Amino acid sequence: MTHTVQDITRRIEERSREARAAYIQKCDAMAGRPRRDGLSCGNLAHGFAAAEAGDKLRIRTGGKNIGIVTAYNDMLSAHAPFKDYPDQIKEAARKAGGTAQVAGGTPAMCDGVTQGQDGMELSLFSRDVIAMATGIALTHDMFDAAVCLGVCDKIIPGLLIGALSFGHLPILMIPAGPMTSGLPNKEKARIRGLYAQGKIGREELLEGEMASYHSQGTCTFYGTANSNQMMMEMMGLHIPGAAFVNPGTPLRQALTEAATRRVLEMGTEHRLADIVSAGSIVNAIVGLLATGGSTNHTLHIVAMARAAGVIVTWEDFADLSKITPLLARVYPNGSADVNHFHAAGGMAFVTRELLEAGLLATDVVTAVGHGMEDYTKEPFLKGDEVVWRDGPTKSLNEDILRPASNPFAAQGGLKLLEGSLGQSVIKTSAVDPQHRHVKAPAIVFDTQEEFLDLFKAGKLERDFVAVLRFQGPAANGMPELHKLSPPMAVLQDKGFKVALVTDGRMSGASGKTPAAIHVTPEALRGGPIAKVRDGDIVTLDAEAGTLTVETDDLENREAAQHRVNSHDGLGREMFAPLRAAVSPANEGACTLF
Repeated sequence: MTHTVQDITRRIEERSREARAAYIQKCDAMAGRPRRDGLSCGNLAHGFAAAEAGDKLRIRTGGKNIGIVTAYNDMLSAHAPFKDYPDQIKEAARKAGGTAQVAGGTPAMCDGVTQGQDGMELSLFSRDVIAMATGIALTHDMFDAAVCLGVCDKIIPGLLIGALSFGHLPILMIPAGPMTSGLPNKEKARIRGLYAQGKIGREELLEGEMASYHSQGTCTFYGTANSNQMMMEMMGLHIPGAAFVNPGTPLRQALTEAATRRVLEMGTEHRLADIVSAGSIVNAIVGLLATGGSTNHTLHIVAMARAAGVIVTWEDFADLSKITPLLARVYPNGSADVNHFHAAGGMAFVTRELLEAGLLATDVVTAVGHGMEDYTKEPFLKGDEVVWRDGPTKSLNEDILRPASNPFAAQGGLKLLEGSLGQSVIKTSAVDPQHRHVKAPAIVFDTQEEFLDLFKAGKLERDFVAVLRFQGPAANGMPELHKLSPPMAVLQDKGFKVALVTDGRMSGASGKTPAAIHVTPEALRGGPIAKVRDGDIVTLDAEAGTLTVETDDLENREAAQHRVNSHDGLGREMFAPLRAAVSPANEGACTLF
């Protein structure tokens, strides 16, 4: 069956008809409520007691007031720049005749710090905590509009899910941008591989990592954080061109001030509920596929869409992937980083190519208008003010960025796998075609540590499919398993046919070895992955879209029992209610709906 973007958008709209209508009805009811006018004098006095005198007067007399929800902390390189944003936003709001207040903060944990550690079990659930924290921040009812300050993996999805409960308001996302380029990505991968083989020590590894992650800003590889920024542009939730401008530059500050002015100008025709629609969600998926973005968004996009009453499935991802060309090669799908991607043409070029190829939904509302034409423009400074000009019509480096007429691949970078183990997804854009089909005996693990112990002992020097189970959202919060990437890559480079099958996540940095991830149903909830045994022949075929186990008695086998994780320590014990309530991965692994 030949699909088009319009066909898929229409079927999502039809599937979502009741849920979307209920969401819009809720937002309309919220819009009809008095906000500050409905607060008592005591409520209102509390709401601006700490404000400057001029701001008090503006709020008291009905001037527009922006609520700032910030994920600032100074441990995360990507979020450290937000320290100065509230003052910049407040000053820009005053100049435009409005006011701004920090409505509240949200947690922002870093997967880079918790990778392979026990704290990673809270990472995915932090998205829903961030959503609730956003709701708490905005529930004071003091605001006519809002801006959300966030960048990284769970933070942007959490901020947006929470903000969508206030869909009657104009709300924009304001990013901080990527750090400048550090150690080249090929060299970083080489150093990690040497460490995995025991050929260099921890000091040499740390020096390499410090040269890669070296300053304020987002990590420069194209993982979940930078996929978030791409996605916000494709959904019209940034002002155009905001995603990949480095922190601490005059243009970065000018874009923050421009976003502040714009959210004050936005009226009822640009409220968040109207920007986040089936069409804008489709555009986010198409952008993800065209740029080879993070597999984590097969969870986050589904969850964000549901918060807006839009029901998206992995089949939608798969069908959009069939018609979306791969236009970008950014690490881990290539050697370039996001700064190189931005310099080669970046989001303006990608948007233009997708738009001209008929691969974007055009009946969409954005922060600055209707349709996606505004997002084919780039921001520049003219004096102290930001202006927009047409973006490049040709790639400045076709090793990084290509036109739709000459893509790196005819189809997008994600595939849906189905078979006797249920459903899963695989990121194919980083996997060379000769490695996309693996048929080998299973070796079953319950923890990453079990795998790493065998690797270090030299007992994995053979063809195999690593089946890592009890890593799903209900089992232990679905941690990323990026710790397995270097040893898997080492084994593949030695000529072995290897693959990973897991009900856990891999990450936005999914690498060059094939990995069937997010296997659903998960092992803890009766998924057949809990019945796989050592030696079973597993076939992963990314081209055919299948994941199968060659055995006749899989259904009749007794499932393995979850025996390892205790959930004690590092706050994990407090998250038992979330593990019990979480939805399956293909429904967004969400605890809120």
